[in-house]
Amino acid sequence: MEQRITLITLGVSDLARSKAFYEALGWRGQEVAETVFFQAGGLGLVLWSREKLAQDCGLEPGPAHGFGGIALAHNVRSEAEVDALLATVAQAGGTVTKPAAVNALGFRSSAFTDPDGHAWEVAYNPGFPLAEDGTLTLPDFGQ
Repeated sequence: MEQRITLITLGVSDLARSKAFYEALGWRGQEVAETVFFQAGGLGLVLWSREKLAQDCGLEPGPAHGFGGIALAHNVRSEAEVDALLATVAQAGGTVTKPAAVNALGFRSSAFTDPDGHAWEVAYNPGFPLAEDGTLTLPDFGQ
């Protein structure tokens, strides 16, 4: 398996609500066959029915809320962008679960959930530089 991710699909309970939430954050997507596709840098973020996604994966649908063991991350270019994004999230119907603050590692971070409870981290970490196109380059951790 090549070391890459091409699509991340979020199971949602109300496609229109979820699409409106992400559009309120500035994302632009395409709706095709009851599925919304967002280009997110070099990968795609997809919104699809939670029940259909579970069935497609050969799984039983689990609880719609609560921590599912995964968090998506969105790094920004400044500390001020962390605060601005959190304000937009709250206005759009998301829930800020961790207010912005300098964390134990020394960079500003926060967290929120979308209307379906999917967790997102928002961080400004100068040690994880972003290219002009938003591509993240992991640092050499010296291992």
